[in-house]
Amino acid sequence: MRIDKLFYLCTALTVFALVSCTRAVQPRVESLMGTVCTVNAYEYGTQELYDELFTRIAEIENDFSVNIASSYIAAINNAAGQRAVAVSADVFFVVKTALQYAELTDGAFDPTVGPLVKLWGINTDSARVPQQQEIDNALPLVNWRNVTIAENADGSGSVLLSQRGMSLDLGGIVKGYAADELVKILQKRNVKRAIIDLGGNVFVYGKKKDGALWRVGVKDPDFPEGAPALIARLTNSTVVTSGVYERFFVEDGIRYHHILDTKTGCPADAGLLSTTIICESSMAADALSTSVFALGKERGMALLKKIAAAQHVHSTLAEIPGLHARVLGIFIDDAGAITASQELESALESLKSNVIFE
Repeated sequence: MRIDKLFYLCTALTVFALVSCTRAVQPRVESLMGTVCTVNAYEYGTQELYDELFTRIAEIENDFSVNIASSYIAAINNAAGQRAVAVSADVFFVVKTALQYAELTDGAFDPTVGPLVKLWGINTDSARVPQQQEIDNALPLVNWRNVTIAENADGSGSVLLSQRGMSLDLGGIVKGYAADELVKILQKRNVKRAIIDLGGNVFVYGKKKDGALWRVGVKDPDFPEGAPALIARLTNSTVVTSGVYERFFVEDGIRYHHILDTKTGCPADAGLLSTTIICESSMAADALSTSVFALGKERGMALLKKIAAAQHVHSTLAEIPGLHARVLGIFIDDAGAITASQELESALESLKSNVIFE
């Protein structure tokens, strides 16, 4: 009997030890995709879960990074003007979706922005203000219509850039795609609550343990390290912000930010300091936050209302990945005034100034 009791005690301790070793006490934080990626799955945060999540992020980085020579995107860019490149189903899906958002926004979002990104070098050691002639030479290479894609039955396909010197840069959409992929893993594993933050692409999944909604801050562009301008109460939603304070350099007292206007080849200047998109798809929010920043408040809000209207009628817009549900926006202009989608009125708490809802 004593032996039986001892065996039971040892078995119980072994199970406890295994659970303890696989349970992550802290959120997982890693540097991937050129940013700091954080996932907090709270009581569901096992080592196994975090390994699966961060392995998926690393896979996406290896497929999409322009700085990894073996990536599909690097291969497409190297073959520009020469031949089509066969790509995986994941890559084909993101490229196809990026082109759909380019068409939707009339090129305000353009995945062929690579030549301009390289020219300005913002957030690199070679950041500089290019000569106008350099910009003029790069602009003809930025045209999403000059991308040819062909899809195979299994979802894979091929991508061709029609001109030498063209290059894809999916930095404006791929973090959103990664966040959405992590949500799929959480759903598959029946995780009830988590927060994903991929360098500002935030997804709040489920609800707090007490059933309360998550509170997500929207930064004040003038004081990004201080108190937020707004707090949004949300569940199962992504919050993605594009702002002048994110990545920039200063030359001769002028701040040059990373959100480039594909029409002028220069940092977008449409009277805004930041734009935030709230919806169910982080990929959609990623592409649209950049787009509406470049379009400005009036055209940007008109685009969001156009998307909302398309969800109530038979429209090809509703077939674009991420546009199947509500897409809401927050605009902070260069005078500090805040305008937001009317549907957000009950979800927002303003800490800085009054919000105009439209």
